[in-house]
Amino acid sequence: MLMNSTEAFKEADGFFESPESLAGVSLQRIVQHLEVIYPDEDHRTLAKALLSCLHAPSGSQPVAPCDSRKLWDQQDCFLVTYADSLMEADRPPIQTLHRFLKEHLQPYFSGVHVLPFFPFTSDDGFSISDYQSVRKDLGQWEDVSALGADFRLMADLVINHCSASHPWFDAYKRKEEGFEHYFIEVGVDEDLQQVVRPRNAPLLRPVQTSEGTRHLWCTFSHDQLDLNFKEPRVMLEMVGVLGNLLKQGVRGIRLDAIAYLWKQAKSRCINLPQTHEVVRLLRTLIESYPDPVVLLTETNVPSHENLSYFGNGNEAHVIYNFSLPPLVLHALLSGDSRCLKTWMMSMPPACEGTAYFNFLASHDGIGLRPAEGLLDAQQMRRLLDQMEQMGGKVSWRTSNEGVDTPYEINISLIDAFKATYATGVDAMLVERFLCAHAILLAIEGIPALYIHSLLATGNDHERVVATGHPRAINRHQWQLEELTERLDEPTSVQSRVFRGLLKLLSLRRRQPAFHPNATQFTLQLGDQVFGFWRQSQRRDQSIFCLNNLSHEPVSLALNDINLISTEPWHDILTGEAIEDASGQLELAPYQVVWLTNQTF
Repeated sequence: MLMNSTEAFKEADGFFESPESLAGVSLQRIVQHLEVIYPDEDHRTLAKALLSCLHAPSGSQPVAPCDSRKLWDQQDCFLVTYADSLMEADRPPIQTLHRFLKEHLQPYFSGVHVLPFFPFTSDDGFSISDYQSVRKDLGQWEDVSALGADFRLMADLVINHCSASHPWFDAYKRKEEGFEHYFIEVGVDEDLQQVVRPRNAPLLRPVQTSEGTRHLWCTFSHDQLDLNFKEPRVMLEMVGVLGNLLKQGVRGIRLDAIAYLWKQAKSRCINLPQTHEVVRLLRTLIESYPDPVVLLTETNVPSHENLSYFGNGNEAHVIYNFSLPPLVLHALLSGDSRCLKTWMMSMPPACEGTAYFNFLASHDGIGLRPAEGLLDAQQMRRLLDQMEQMGGKVSWRTSNEGVDTPYEINISLIDAFKATYATGVDAMLVERFLCAHAILLAIEGIPALYIHSLLATGNDHERVVATGHPRAINRHQWQLEELTERLDEPTSVQSRVFRGLLKLLSLRRRQPAFHPNATQFTLQLGDQVFGFWRQSQRRDQSIFCLNNLSHEPVSLALNDINLISTEPWHDILTGEAIEDASGQLELAPYQVVWLTNQTF
């Protein structure tokens, strides 16, 4: 951290002293956020203290905020990975990752999201015991900064909780001055029935302090103690952590588990107004930074709740498209586009300066809450059965009504796509897998690929046994030498998927119609074909994206697409021209066609 919370208050009076407008970021805007979050505080002093945590006192002054409309374009794609997903002898994993990215992926990926690389005690990095250090077994801050010099680097601000081994917790238990309110104390008889839970573990943890037993709030596990953001010093600490990440070259901030941040008696304690105000505050603070920074919220909740984190274009720049993974998986396993189409038609276009973050797999798994109301009970049950047949695990949560409901599927994506409603499809696994990713790369938003999807990594059951955690099934660690051999073998699944995805990425990044905010319209082409139209912002390119979701050939009438017959149409993926705009288009099983009227 650039300075601790006490030092920040001391520096506040001398930092950003006179200007009421900080080169485009109004001090009054920060004050207005604080008036909502902390009604009884000295808002002006706290605002200056926050700025002093974000900016080194001797560093550059805030500048006019970057035009958020220029933060991304069709050339952007993120790779999501742990720092140690690739391993080799005698080299720190961050350096190995950096070298692999530069040698194999730089033309295709503009950014990389490195999952938490701090010292931790559980949850594969998300129970942080020291926010200011890089794990010694991974590398050093210099390695992180070097990676950030070549790629837009995204990192997690694990803001909702910290590890029970963090020094803040030790200071709290001793009731040291200034740390008495860092965590959330709850009476054992308090009514918590409305609280939305992502886990089945007990919510409260009894803790012995110098003043007796206290019960502390733990949304996720008893090793992950929720931080009390009603205490301004906690906010200062986290903004200091944010400032250090930016200092080290991070230019994308993922707000982990942000939906659970604020707790209020007799409420659901999720998506509360104060949580949204904290996101708005962080957005304003980030806009004071000299370099452009993208803010991403991680809210694994039903679709309508997730959309609320766009605010009025003043909260997250980017939100995860959490409904996409289970719906694409269901569509390709069933050969039926109806649920996917219904959802897509209901999704509003992201407003100017915001975008969706599209993905099919992650380090956690395939979240099922975002599919609530989109897949019915029978469809959900069938999907779960298929995933378990493919070696996957299903985690559950207890609803407010006391009913266990599916929360997440833990499985590698390549193994998930082995499942089928029909027979004889396994031979086309790679084609089906690439079809799913062609959808990902073509729809509105910024695409992100999890490294184990890019590498077609299968279920790691040994890692599950070794760690005791179902999520470890999709957190394999490749030895780089073994991976290189697989990628060099043309017939291996890893090589076929890797080469197929890089081809799609290479073609995607050239098409203006695939800008994250380009126009999108859903087509009605029957149940087996998922089709949509994209048009560039300058309207000089149209692309009709046609995806056969089934294991059978499909004949499609081009009249149903309404191609303008006077324009030259061709398939971007094959280069084949359309000779008759009123004829038939034959789609092979799982074939993807990107029909365009303009070549770039």
